[in-house]
Amino acid sequence: MLNKYARAFFTRVLTPFAAFLLRRGVSPDAVTLVGTAGVVAGALVFFPRGEFFWGTIVITLFVFSDLVDGNMARQAGVSSRWGAFLDSTLDRVADSAIFGGFALWYAGKGDDNVLCAVAIFCLASGQVVSYTKARGESIGLPVAVNGLVERAERLVISLVAAGLAGLHAFGVPGVDVLLPVALWIVAAGSVVTLAQRVVTVRREAAEADAPTPGGGPPQGPSHGTTQGTSQGSEA
Repeated sequence: MLNKYARAFFTRVLTPFAAFLLRRGVSPDAVTLVGTAGVVAGALVFFPRGEFFWGTIVITLFVFSDLVDGNMARQAGVSSRWGAFLDSTLDRVADSAIFGGFALWYAGKGDDNVLCAVAIFCLASGQVVSYTKARGESIGLPVAVNGLVERAERLVISLVAAGLAGLHAFGVPGVDVLLPVALWIVAAGSVVTLAQRVVTVRREAAEADAPTPGGGPPQGPSHGTTQGTSQGSEA
């Protein structure tokens, strides 16, 4: 949902910076790698220690690399399947670090096993939500649905809440409850989004596998082919 509007806005804002990096000889892949490293460091260094404000600041500085690298590739005319694969893969790494950092905090000094489990659920469900779309598209389905809580929503909700919760260390009262609330929202929203995508893929698959009006065989991949592809991709 947020992707549709926020990405277009920030792309325009970051275009001059992307052009500057290209003039300096920086490659889009380098920006992807540095951005992911910054997010992972910010999440796993600050969050497990409960330093949510500074962790959020560091992550926010690097998370925009996800928009800059694609912008650079388009400006340079070097968009590629490899770049798309690398970007998507490292997005999963960054997301895992963020929610893993939350889980480490609640498993340690945060001392809340329930919220630790919720954070782990957010981590896992985010990966599954992304997988359902990628897997549906890999078997030729459009997966034409905007989920309730996609990647942008997960990051905005959790990071805004974490940053505000971090103000508790500076004496702001009551804000420490925001992160737990945000994690529950992300967890519930991820379940809804997963259901939306599964239902959509089921409907699109049924339409694709239906016999053609002329009586010919369905156009989609056979069940055996799908099974083999699935096992290969999950290995």
